Amino acid sequence: MTPVAIDRFCRSLRAATRVVQWEDTIVFKVGGKMFAVLPRTGAGPRQRELWFKADDAYYDTMKTAPGFRPCPYLARARWVAVAEPAFLPPDQLKAYIRRAHAVIAARLPRRTQLTLGFEPPPAQRRRPIFER
Repeated sequence: MTPVAIDRFCRSLRAATRVVQWEDTIVFKVGGKMFAVLPRTGAGPRQRELWFKADDAYYDTMKTAPGFRPCPYLARARWVAVAEPAFLPPDQLKAYIRRAHAVIAARLPRRTQLTLGFEPPPAQRRRPIFER
């Protein structure tokens, strides 16, 4: 996928916003939290990597897979970088981005999830101490 196609896809996800931060780095957010980043890596308009939040269960596998590496500055938060997003099949890349969006959205506060139109898991009621 090209950076333009990635940009279009990320903006199509529910409640996703696009912000240009840190000079000319494109950041995609949901509920004010980052889920994907397109940093400029060279002089041309196509010189962009893709950084995204990996699911905790798959991070260790993804960071060593061909074409992936731990994301600079964000590896401890379990983000991965794809140096050449154009070489991955579009469906696979979209699935990774969709999952990153879902992981971040699931970690938002319940009220924010409801405001943005997500369906959070049911709230658990706390039992009084004397019933425990």
